[in-house]
Amino acid sequence: MGKKKRHGAIALLEFETVAAGILASDAMVKRSPIALLRCGSVHPGRFLILVGGSVASTEEAYTAGLQVGEVHGALYSKVFLGDVHPSLHDAVLGARLDVKGDALAVVETHSSPPLLAAVDAAVKSTPVVLSEVRLGDDLGGHALALLSGDLFNVETALDICGERAGAQLLASTLLPRLDTDLRAVLEQGTRFGSCSAWEPSGAEYPEEIACSWDA
Repeated sequence: MGKKKRHGAIALLEFETVAAGILASDAMVKRSPIALLRCGSVHPGRFLILVGGSVASTEEAYTAGLQVGEVHGALYSKVFLGDVHPSLHDAVLGARLDVKGDALAVVETHSSPPLLAAVDAAVKSTPVVLSEVRLGDDLGGHALALLSGDLFNVETALDICGERAGAQLLASTLLPRLDTDLRAVLEQGTRFGSCSAWEPSGAEYPEEIACSWDA
């Protein structure tokens, strides 16, 4: 297996219908030589298209997608990042990094493109670690990012995300001193289904459990 390529630019379009999204995907890949990084349906019945490549080719494909959205009136949200930060590029494609420093910020947006715009601005302006990015899947169409590091930097990154996301910001929280055991759980990911049971140090258990049916 060769090393995965890192694209200089990425674009993410979200359509209100699967039909329009598939049509836009076809138009985008036919318009310019870009990489179709990911596409598919997300809740609640929308369709995401993520493409990457050179700035020129990605922008051309992005334009083609916008045109489909205009014709069909189905474009829900969009973002074009002509100089995407490397850590965001990798995180969008599934890379995860350990939570670093004492503080953690959690950012949620109503849809996926605004999250990418907000996080890209934050990681370019502050030395925080982008530990995880999730787009649409198992989030009811929402998007999620975890940013970690020193408290001052994480606070700054959280402010930038809030300003950039604007009305698309669903929620944000700051944990200034992240619990050690919770850190270990979050480093496995934020999905409930894939979370393994974790028994923190000092957990208390009764020596015997009386069951009424044994009486």
